[in-house]
Amino acid sequence: MARYIDAVCRLCRRNGEKLFLKGARCFTPKCAIDKRPKPPGQVTTRRRRRFSDRALQLREKQKARFTYGMMERQFKKTFQMAEKQAGITGDNLLVLLERRLDNVVYRLGFADSRSQARQLVMHGHITLNGKKVDIPSTLVKEGDTIGWREGSKKSEYYKTLVETIEAKDVLSWLSLDKQNMVGQVVTLPTPEQVDAKFDGKAVIEYYSR
Repeated sequence: MARYIDAVCRLCRRNGEKLFLKGARCFTPKCAIDKRPKPPGQVTTRRRRRFSDRALQLREKQKARFTYGMMERQFKKTFQMAEKQAGITGDNLLVLLERRLDNVVYRLGFADSRSQARQLVMHGHITLNGKKVDIPSTLVKEGDTIGWREGSKKSEYYKTLVETIEAKDVLSWLSLDKQNMVGQVVTLPTPEQVDAKFDGKAVIEYYSR
């Protein structure tokens, strides 16, 4: 499947805010948006462009898509799932995105970014309820446990992670046994428990046209 392979820091600069796509680097002075806050390619003397409502809706949709590292077809499919569920579509979408296995691996602190979490899942390092799962888009359920494959515990990455995991916090809808490196989905997330980086209403309006 095709993926965005350009410098991800350009995405943050283009959207005018941090999307935390580079993991720990986003919290350091090396963060590109702190050093160069202007959008890529923008000339300082050029008049600021005014965006239409459609352009703003597109920007919010792209922001959500880039944040969770999804291609358009996959993101639209997730939106259609959210639309069929009872309740507010924007909230449903956020919950579905958060329930993705690669996102949960990231939220548990097993990876510094969602792209790194996706790689861990695809390479077969992560288990779901004791079984190896290599599909990042797998949706977790309440009560599910996320751990590490036995063979992966011998890797240098895992050994380093064990030493640094103590400093990491997890969101209230998840729990983490740092001794055994096993996480659990305590309850499904609510929009209030997640710091959304996009406007769900704008995403709905974009797909409603």
